[in-house]
Amino acid sequence: MREKELRIALVCYGGISLAVYMHGVTKEVWRLARASRAYHSQRPDPAMVGGAYYRLLEKIAGESQVHLRVLVDILAGASAGGINAVFLSHAIVTGQPLDPLTDLWLESADVDELLDSESGLVSRLAKSAAVPFAWMLSKRSGAVENTVDEEQRDEIRAKLANLVRARWMSPPFGGPRFTNLLLDAFETMAKAPPGVPLLPVYQPLDLFVTVTDFRGHPQRLQLNSPPEISEREHRVTLSFQDKGDDDLPFADPIELVFAARATASFPGAFPPFTVGELDKVLADRGQKWPGRDAFLARALSGRAAVGDYEDAVLIDGSVLANAPFRPCIQALARRPARRQVDRRFVYIDPKPGRRSVNLGGGATNEPPGFVATVIGALSDIPREQPIRDNLETIDHLSSRIRRQRRIIRAMRAEVEGAVEDALGAAFFFLGPTPKRLGAWRSKANDLAARAAGYAYAAYAHLKLANVAEEAAAMIFRLSGGGERTRRDRVRRAVWRAVTEAGLNAPEAVRSDGLAEETIAFLRDFDMGFRTRRLRFVVRRLTRMSETMEGSDEERDRVRALLNEMLVRYHMREPRAVDANTRRAFESVEEYPQPALDALAKLLDLRPLDHETDEHLSAALGVLDKTDRRALLLSYLGYPFYDVATLPLLQGEGIDEFDPIKVDRISPDDAVAIRKGGTAATLKGIQFNSFGAFFSRAYRENDYLWGRLHGADRLIDITVSALPDGVTLDADWIRDLKRDAFRAILAEERDRLKAVPELFEQLMHEIG
Repeated sequence: MREKELRIALVCYGGISLAVYMHGVTKEVWRLARASRAYHSQRPDPAMVGGAYYRLLEKIAGESQVHLRVLVDILAGASAGGINAVFLSHAIVTGQPLDPLTDLWLESADVDELLDSESGLVSRLAKSAAVPFAWMLSKRSGAVENTVDEEQRDEIRAKLANLVRARWMSPPFGGPRFTNLLLDAFETMAKAPPGVPLLPVYQPLDLFVTVTDFRGHPQRLQLNSPPEISEREHRVTLSFQDKGDDDLPFADPIELVFAARATASFPGAFPPFTVGELDKVLADRGQKWPGRDAFLARALSGRAAVGDYEDAVLIDGSVLANAPFRPCIQALARRPARRQVDRRFVYIDPKPGRRSVNLGGGATNEPPGFVATVIGALSDIPREQPIRDNLETIDHLSSRIRRQRRIIRAMRAEVEGAVEDALGAAFFFLGPTPKRLGAWRSKANDLAARAAGYAYAAYAHLKLANVAEEAAAMIFRLSGGGERTRRDRVRRAVWRAVTEAGLNAPEAVRSDGLAEETIAFLRDFDMGFRTRRLRFVVRRLTRMSETMEGSDEERDRVRALLNEMLVRYHMREPRAVDANTRRAFESVEEYPQPALDALAKLLDLRPLDHETDEHLSAALGVLDKTDRRALLLSYLGYPFYDVATLPLLQGEGIDEFDPIKVDRISPDDAVAIRKGGTAATLKGIQFNSFGAFFSRAYRENDYLWGRLHGADRLIDITVSALPDGVTLDADWIRDLKRDAFRAILAEERDRLKAVPELFEQLMHEIG
């Protein structure tokens, strides 16, 4: 049986009240990940065994001889989609259930619950005079009669009246109220029985949440003339990572609440979010936030550089970045690849082709009015900008990955022949030892340099530049960060040290090799080459799995060792430093060499190299001669491949090494039950996408359809990961979906009491 991973990078759009629908989808994503973990566990979760996703993985294994694992390891979200991404990532890392978020959306995402309770009595009395006007407006415009089901009209009219009674010229919904609800949901999750994380220990998880800094923070830019200017940056991306290789927590739930509340501060509905709001809520709850200052300095680094992150005013993340693909693309770097990977970018769009806020002028040939033009230019158009640029970026990256794979395939025979000629065929019959492995590797490195000719000098300069830039970035981060101008000064200081030491001089970087000083620098800092080489061998081992002479146990032992060494290299990347080292890093602009010496001591890579040689020698020694030969040729021949491919990708996507595919989940795509898309299924699209905030029945409707559409599309996406030439019977897939839909209805019937007629309709349509 082969092994393969379907890795999902999930992007959640903003959608105002359609967040309830997106939650239904993300709940199915969570259930698919749970089913995968159960399927590959020695002690499967009984709740998952026999379920639709579990049976699908069993069927794939039986039909294709592939054990498929489904992992969700990258998440990004904006606005209400950011809330769903935050909670799903926390559930994946902790293994805790998502039901508290379901309760939050169904019970608390309501106009009456969200209204600001602090509006004064005088304001309410003054606004009550406007209630008849609101009723008249709703009747004249037909907003309620033409778009709302008769059963919900009285409820929505009453809530419209309450909304009008809220404070004038102020956001109607309460910020502290919303913050408390988010904190309550995390506390409820924490009270659930401890779960099992849904990612293997080796697999990192990245979460990105977009936020808009309303006032912006200054950023200095370098020009020719004038030499320096200052602009204001409004884009903020809050990032969280679980490295998967230690016991450090993913994130303090308070920090996740910070991200969720900030990204969902929809302009005009919620007040802007501030640090002070969260501080006051925590003080009222008697809750402490021990990592406050460190988190704020990292999250709002642009403001921290000038010392004013306390004054940040943050609003909805979808204003400038409603589809946050870019940070997900950047997160692909250094993803471990233990087996063949099918990387998917999956994005949830609850209303494709529809604007969140439409004030006229877009649906007809009539030109927009004054208000529509202003609102559209300031907010609506940026929010709805298509994702074409992101898709083109992914396509270009996939093209470069495919090109790299073709280059390596074309080079393999010649590289392996060159290594054999240089070392002698007899070396394959010798048992590998750390000493022999080091000598063979050194000889192969020299051979690759001579064979590359003039191209080697260009490659070496590129590699040296990458290593110097990574060292500068690490020193900058560990010394406290700061604004862009300080980062540039740290870079220049590191390069000054490199130049003064002559590491990049023509006589030090030649077409036939490197000077001893330059080699020593790379041995101290070049973690990238080491991990690229180990991953290259892992990929070769994965592709050899079907033809290996030895046992599966031997193959798995070698793979486990290679991945263990990869983890150890990554663990060398420090998260914090002691006081003495920090002082050396803080003085880097004046004294760069002591800072580099301190970083080399901190990384301490050379002993780890010797340890890798020992473990690798022992692992290769137990393999069959044919298998050992193939892996040794990959390991020793890697410098040849790196010379050819590093300029092509420069590390982008190198780890997973497979082209990227993009899938969408939306009502337009999930048509197994009902066609017609958003208009035929969702209620939250009413009132400029605020509709579900006015009716529990609407929220239940959209949540249930989210789960059904999620199951529909996730089964399709999982089936599409089958190897080429392998298919599943269409009737079997249709029956599986029907079973999944019925199971969802049975599970939700007792929870969703406001939509009994929907259950009857769905049972009839599902059949």
